[in-house]
Amino acid sequence: MQKLLQPITLTENLEIIQADSAHVAAVAELFDAYRRYYGQASDMEGAKKFLAARIDNQESVIFLALENNQPIGFTQLYPMFSSVSMRRSWTLNDLFVKETLRSKGIGKALLTTAQHFITQQGHKGLLLETTPDNTQAQSLYERLGWVREQNHYYFWQA
Repeated sequence: MQKLLQPITLTENLEIIQADSAHVAAVAELFDAYRRYYGQASDMEGAKKFLAARIDNQESVIFLALENNQPIGFTQLYPMFSSVSMRRSWTLNDLFVKETLRSKGIGKALLTTAQHFITQQGHKGLLLETTPDNTQAQSLYERLGWVREQNHYYFWQA
């Protein structure tokens, strides 16, 4: 899996890095909170195992926001491919910032980092989805130039 060229320093105390196996515990704390936000039971051990497998198997890219070296937010991207364009694209599957730090530009910085990564790699683009009631996030996406999909229907089968 390709790497971001270097960590992105936003302020003296705030940076975004590409997480690796050394960061699993830090990301797991946020990942568990993210899952709880979506109604799942807390499972720190499961979170650590899941994230470690994604990183070890190079199945996702995780960007971690750190303030004074403490984890405060993350985003996780999964690769996919476009047969029509014959290019790699990505799904931004997870985006989470600690509740007390929202509306301070951290989510924006994580999204910008993900977009930079895609551009840097020469990939097609980035897809994300959110729940209809997550209007605060939708507003952020639209401010950053994301476009709500109007041309495709998505179907799901479990």
